[in-house]
Amino acid sequence: MKIAVSVWSCHKYLYDGSWQNADFIDYAASIGAEGVELLSVFWNTERDLPAVREALARNNVKLACFGACNDFVKESAEEREAQLDDIKLAVDMAVELGAEVVRVFAGDRKEGISFEQGKGWIVEGLTAGAAYALEKGVVLCLENHGVFAGKSEQVEEIIAAVASPALRSTFDMGNFLLVDDVPQTAFEALKPFILHVHAKDFKLVGPEVTEGVYRSLDGRPFVGSVPTEGSVDVADIVSRLAGANYGGWMSVEYEGLEEQKTGTARAVDLLRKSVEGTRV
Repeated sequence: MKIAVSVWSCHKYLYDGSWQNADFIDYAASIGAEGVELLSVFWNTERDLPAVREALARNNVKLACFGACNDFVKESAEEREAQLDDIKLAVDMAVELGAEVVRVFAGDRKEGISFEQGKGWIVEGLTAGAAYALEKGVVLCLENHGVFAGKSEQVEEIIAAVASPALRSTFDMGNFLLVDDVPQTAFEALKPFILHVHAKDFKLVGPEVTEGVYRSLDGRPFVGSVPTEGSVDVADIVSRLAGANYGGWMSVEYEGLEEQKTGTARAVDLLRKSVEGTRV
């Protein structure tokens, strides 16, 4: 297993303009990551493509994944077409920069839109996206995220409905907690489809904590945590991945309350120790 870092771990620096993608790559290399995961939300092809290509080469770092930020739960066909365009951009950049997978979303709940209606748009959009990816030799990996595709059975259902070898799973360890799913049970369900992994953790907290709280579907309060220090049994998930001969990327996606560079660096270090522990 190879350790990468998602740019989302340090999104503060991209949003405030302190960093561009090449700066993030320099940082990721400095903390020992072997790869990076970049996102369309922070991408400008004209500016970033040459700079990122040079930064990857300079640091001997790989592009583990290019993440689309699509949401197909949109009422108009024009809006959904724009979401498909986001996936196509991600696929094109993955091809340009040597990544084999593109993280995609399904879409999330909107007021007045039923699950069944939303699912129809999701399947339609991902079917078109997967066809494009297949032509380009890239695989889309659907992240378990949100209410419409947060549980393992929802991810399975969407993958089955699309029925393409170019749609598989981005297994996000932490997100299952927010939809009251059990990460280990979800792993066993999705194991045949996992081609990309997000190393993310959340910690169950008490009512006295009010900053940065995520509420699960049943109302439990969680805050982001460095992987191995939260409520996900990361060591067990890593062991299960090793047992399944998973040889792909694990991208750290840090969402905790620590300063983002510090938390991300600790996450890479602790995840590496967990991975090394499976080799003993």
